[in-house]
Amino acid sequence: MIDPQKLARLPAATAVLSAAVHSGQGPVAQLMRSGGLYCVFQPLADLRSGSVYAHEALIRGPRATPLHTPDSLLKGAAAEGILREFELLAVCVALQDWGKQNAPGRLFINLSAEALVQAVRVCGPDMVGDTVRSFGVQARSLVLEITEHDRVSDMPAVCAAVKAVHATGARLALDDFGDGRSSLRLWSEAKPDFVKIDKYFIHQIEQRPANLQLLQAIKGIAEVFGTTLIAEGIETEDELRTLRDLGIPYGQGWLLGRPCEMAQQQVLAQALDVVQDPRVAVLPHQGHSARPGVLRNLLVMQAPCVAPSTSNDEVASLFKAQQQLHAIAVVEGVRPLALINRQQFMNHYATLYFREVHGRKSCMAFANTQPRIVELDCDVDQLVGILTSQDQRYLNDGFIVIDNGRYVGLGTGEQLVRSVTEARIEAARHANPLTFLPGNIPISLHMQRLIDSGAGFVACYADLNHFKPFNDHYGYWRGDQMIRLVARLATARCDARRDFVGHVGGDDFMLLLQSEDWLQRCEDIVDTFASEALQLFDAQAREDGGIWAEDRHGIRRFFACTTLSIGVVRIAPGSQLAPEEIANLAALAKQQAKARHAPGRRAIAVHTPLDGALRAPRGHSAAEPL
Repeated sequence: MIDPQKLARLPAATAVLSAAVHSGQGPVAQLMRSGGLYCVFQPLADLRSGSVYAHEALIRGPRATPLHTPDSLLKGAAAEGILREFELLAVCVALQDWGKQNAPGRLFINLSAEALVQAVRVCGPDMVGDTVRSFGVQARSLVLEITEHDRVSDMPAVCAAVKAVHATGARLALDDFGDGRSSLRLWSEAKPDFVKIDKYFIHQIEQRPANLQLLQAIKGIAEVFGTTLIAEGIETEDELRTLRDLGIPYGQGWLLGRPCEMAQQQVLAQALDVVQDPRVAVLPHQGHSARPGVLRNLLVMQAPCVAPSTSNDEVASLFKAQQQLHAIAVVEGVRPLALINRQQFMNHYATLYFREVHGRKSCMAFANTQPRIVELDCDVDQLVGILTSQDQRYLNDGFIVIDNGRYVGLGTGEQLVRSVTEARIEAARHANPLTFLPGNIPISLHMQRLIDSGAGFVACYADLNHFKPFNDHYGYWRGDQMIRLVARLATARCDARRDFVGHVGGDDFMLLLQSEDWLQRCEDIVDTFASEALQLFDAQAREDGGIWAEDRHGIRRFFACTTLSIGVVRIAPGSQLAPEEIANLAALAKQQAKARHAPGRRAIAVHTPLDGALRAPRGHSAAEPL
């Protein structure tokens, strides 16, 4: 508890106590007069080493009372009209309680921007350091943590107060960034040393790819401003592992340590185990979709246009003069109205008496008044709509390209097919459209993260045996069902926290496993697939054990029911192999597994790059326990 008489002798507290004692009559003011406030301290941890970096002071009222929590105290102080006075007194309480402990590390103390301005005004800019030291606390160990109860109305005053704080050697933090109150403008102008990321972005971040991307964006801003980030609200091991691997330097939350009256020397053992675990978190994957503006990367034809009043003779002359034009847009002002197809128009123009009857008339009579018009900022789905439309004029005529409603030029059907194809290929590199699993790019990125971490792992290349005959015999629809079965079994049998499942393409999958029981998981996938895949064959094929189909050389022969082979490469901790080298080794191991595949035997081949040998233990085509 704080001693009001001693506190009243300190420069920073004189005005505070005066206001609380003489004007405050509510329960919060009574607590301030009686010395009924105290602080608890919650540790902030270094997520790289697991050591305690600092503590945050949290104000408390009497236990087992309605005014015990900070929220109730702040709400009560605001209702009594003494919010700023309460905030300053809470700072003094925190400094006194911390000064008694003589604990190492920094101390974070919350106050609003307005209270910070008032504190500097009360103490005087030159006396801020002396006031802090009067509590037995070194100014260089203090971090004032700005919270925005209301929008900052006087930014110059805040910046001046921040300058006075920095002059003492103390530091500044911005609290709850991203909760809608802590603004980017305050970050930019106040230039805090630390920014604490609101717990909303931290909660279940291992499952929320959108929040992961936002956090990565915040990291980019922090690098621009030279700010150190602190993640708030860490409550689970998965959150901690993900934040550690994202490179967030510091964190706070109940998993690391709960508030208590005494400073803590180390984080909780559960959190320390996670920090020291060399295994890498599997970051949540967000399927890559084609970005808006795909047409901006294409060569839009800068084609001339005509007005609705342009005659057919003039249009014919334009087509004859510019042989490369496949169409001409009819534009009124800047707004496109119609499209004239070259071939159709010139066929009409060449008919008997056309020029005599229609030559001087408006070209609108022979124009398509419902052309396809596409914005430069369109997405791929809009372009696909042209390709799948029953009206094939859209492919023959092409389409009109506009920018914010203004005519820009023309696009051709050939360009359209190319742009959609390229966009789909690019999207598939990020996420396979059939299984929605991560594609080649995320696979390579995660593999590089594993290599950079120095952790050991296994890279598994999974491939179906006799899939092409099955797909040819039953059709692509059932073939897709079989591929999705592999995806479902792989994701179900792997640990989402430690194991990464990617879809290279077709019936090829890549699994990057950190689970110690990886061999058992691979066996479960292979065995379960062998059982469930039979349901995709008809009754006769199940009875016969396979189907008759043509092989790759067109020769009809018997193929056993489809099974799964997995080639495994064991990567030792600290390996210097590149992702492409690991992928090549996994592909070789897969070939070994497929070559040794036989009915009734599991097709799992394990390769150890260190000795370059494939070993075959009991019951496996080639496998070796980790």
